Amino acid sequence: MEVFSLLLALCVWWSRTWDAANADSIIHIGAIFDESAKKDDEVFRTAVGDLNQNEEILQTEKITFSVTFVDGNNPFQAVQEACELMNQGILALVSSIGCTSAGSLQSLADAMHIPHLFIQRSTAGTPRSGCGLTRSNRNDDYTLAVRPPVYLNDVILRVVTEYAWQKFIIFYDSEYDIRGIQEFLDKVSQQGMDVALQKVENNINKMITTLFDTMRIEELNRYRDTLRRAILVMNPATAKSFISEVVETNLVAFDCHWIIINEEINDVDVQELVRRSIGRLTIIRQTFPVPQNISQRCFRGNHRISSTLCDPKDPFAQNMEISNLYVYDTVLLLANAFHKKLEDRKWHSMASLSCIRKNSKPWQGGRSMLETIKKGGVNGLTGELEFAENGGNPNVHFEILGTNYGEELGRGARKLGCWNPVTGLNGSLTDKKLENNMRGVVLRVVTVLEEPFVMVSENVLGKPKKYQGFSIDVLDALSNYLGFNYEIYVAPDHKYGSPQEDGTWNGLVGELVFKRADIGISALTITPDRENVVDFTTRYMDYSVGVLLGRAEKTVDMFACLAPFDLSLWACIAGTVLLVGLLVYLLNWLNPPRLQMGSMTSTTLYNSMWFVYGSFVQQGGEVPYTTLATRMMMGAWWLFALIVISSYTANLAAFLTITRIESSIQSLQDLSKQTDIPYGTVLDSAVYEHVRMKGLNPFERDSMYSQMWRMINRSNGSENNVLESQAGIQKVKYGNYAFVWDAAVLEYVAINDPDCSFYTIGNTVADRGYGIALQHGSPYRDVFSQRILELQQSGDMDILKHKWWPKNGQCDLYSSVDTKQKGGALDIKSFAGVFCILAAGIVLSCFIAMLETWWNKRKGSRVPSKEASSLQNETTIPERRNVWPLKPCLKLGSNTWRTTSSSHGLHQSAQLGGPLDDP
Repeated sequence: MEVFSLLLALCVWWSRTWDAANADSIIHIGAIFDESAKKDDEVFRTAVGDLNQNEEILQTEKITFSVTFVDGNNPFQAVQEACELMNQGILALVSSIGCTSAGSLQSLADAMHIPHLFIQRSTAGTPRSGCGLTRSNRNDDYTLAVRPPVYLNDVILRVVTEYAWQKFIIFYDSEYDIRGIQEFLDKVSQQGMDVALQKVENNINKMITTLFDTMRIEELNRYRDTLRRAILVMNPATAKSFISEVVETNLVAFDCHWIIINEEINDVDVQELVRRSIGRLTIIRQTFPVPQNISQRCFRGNHRISSTLCDPKDPFAQNMEISNLYVYDTVLLLANAFHKKLEDRKWHSMASLSCIRKNSKPWQGGRSMLETIKKGGVNGLTGELEFAENGGNPNVHFEILGTNYGEELGRGARKLGCWNPVTGLNGSLTDKKLENNMRGVVLRVVTVLEEPFVMVSENVLGKPKKYQGFSIDVLDALSNYLGFNYEIYVAPDHKYGSPQEDGTWNGLVGELVFKRADIGISALTITPDRENVVDFTTRYMDYSVGVLLGRAEKTVDMFACLAPFDLSLWACIAGTVLLVGLLVYLLNWLNPPRLQMGSMTSTTLYNSMWFVYGSFVQQGGEVPYTTLATRMMMGAWWLFALIVISSYTANLAAFLTITRIESSIQSLQDLSKQTDIPYGTVLDSAVYEHVRMKGLNPFERDSMYSQMWRMINRSNGSENNVLESQAGIQKVKYGNYAFVWDAAVLEYVAINDPDCSFYTIGNTVADRGYGIALQHGSPYRDVFSQRILELQQSGDMDILKHKWWPKNGQCDLYSSVDTKQKGGALDIKSFAGVFCILAAGIVLSCFIAMLETWWNKRKGSRVPSKEASSLQNETTIPERRNVWPLKPCLKLGSNTWRTTSSSHGLHQSAQLGGPLDDP
């Protein structure tokens, strides 16, 4: 600090000594520079030296000057130093200071009629804000703004509009006056853009560390998402440090796009900013025309500029500030104005002015000198320097440089366009996405085994595992199109991931959060909680919750033939047969039928029962009953038998061809309403959290979720839930259990089960989807999403789905019983009961036959003789007998009438052809 003060004192002493030595010159100008504007002083002296050597402009006259340094934030000091310069007698005042002191110098110049050429200077290269100098059309305005107005608001607005940004953050350094972009903020607010502001402290490292200490992971990831689009309004040095810090701490990713706007950015700054950044970078800076002819770079008309200022390879020229260029051109402009006054012989000698005394008079030649300066113009280091009627410099050009997306460092920037206040933007700006070519990129993929999304296809000792599945097919499709390679591994804890008590994540999501993997793929659903910490592509398959249940075992019913009628109905039918048989017997007993001559029949109760049964089973038989009452009874009975047998036949065909065993659970609502079958899901999974959130939400209209949550949360979730999906599937297969899980996974299990022992129910509304997870801020998200949409539009995604979920599987997904998709052929099980009845009848008949044989052998000696004697001695027919004994054979003429008595009824045969004779 002492050395700096010594150098400053020596510089002031040398300046005043030089001024005294040239006191006899008629051209004397004063300069006030900010204490930090040492280069302005150097360039100012260089410009005076170049012009004093140019005899074509001032001929034999020489420019003398007085320079003083002030604190830019001390207007009183600036005015005091300006008064001292005016007391020395100056033709013009050149100032390179900030806005704080500019207004005071403007008022002083207007009062003393001294032309004041103001060069706005910002501290440490920070972007300028408008000074707000009061302008009027009156003749007492003696301040000319050498630097053009601040157009940062207009340039930023046009660039952001071209890029179609809707959400971004603006970073500004501590030296910048944020009021400088108030106009821009008002306009973007009117257009509905979401803009955030953040001040960058001087200690950037401490600022970033504080962010990591105070923010949770979810908040930090949301902050990362905000940083994808950002505008940096700061000096180049701060911008370099800030970019380096956020890149090293992984706050930005390769798909970020930042805009840096500052007039004070030179070529060296551009190279360094591009080298340190990742993603896409757009740089907006003020630019000046450069002669195409290299030999003419240091010549402006008849004036030659010092090579240290015009040679691009010179270190001094490479690090020049914009204010330095305007200082040189200001001196050149004044020299040309002095030349014009000398030529016109309208020179007004300078006078020593005192601005302290009340009765001091302004310079009489001030107005004439001001008009000469305003009407003049030069072509200098900044291009055309001239003034408009309002005293401002209208000539300004902005250059827009940019890089492409990508992570490679050291890439170059190319010119994207330019802007000026007259023609506006010249060039096309588009916020292009990451290039599709990812060849050479190797991604680390984390997964969780879940059929049929990810499965191990080959596991050879000593070699990497190979995987297959629907998600692997999707990943391969992306890899083949984009050209990247991948290395895949299973999450250490075999979980998808859930937040822990300390705010961290485990499982697949945790691998992405801690940057151990680039992407994660499996049966991973897109949920709000997960999207807070990782990025997701667009869904590549719809997701819904399903339930896996075991099929009802089809028991062998040997008496399926009896299924068409209920047991009570069979009992009623059997009772009806007995009742009708008894009624027929009683009717015939009360009113014996009149039979034809020579006909004999039996009307025993046994025969009546047998006749009624025979007619019921549609076996027919002789009608031995001729009374009207009996016929009416039999007519009603035959109609009854017809209806019963027809109904039985129709229902029997339906029961033997269509299984009518149905489950009572056909939807999630049915599952939630019952408690006989316990159900659960994977603990701490997305399904578990989905049911929990819905079940505990007091505003949820559907009570289904609250009922499901009560079952799932029994014993804090340990009773009915499992740790892995495979455990839940096995629990359904070998027990009374229902497994709530991803419908796609359950459908695959049900289709491919060799025993077809599962069926599924589910929700047909897909409220979520499966997506590929990436690190927060990953540059591959948009590229992957675009390719997934192309696969869906072309139908290739459906082809991949049908590979793992075929339409015509071997098992029926939605039937609660084992129904193979074959024809309706009947099997032996359907007729086992019929065969059993037949076998029972055969066995019973054989048993009765043996009894009859035994009985006949025992009574054989007496029964035949009695029958024979009775047949021979019987000559009259009793009036009331139930048995009509007949002769075995009666021969009547040429015709024969034969009647045979049997235990089953009467059988008559007659050979017709002649009259029936009486024996």
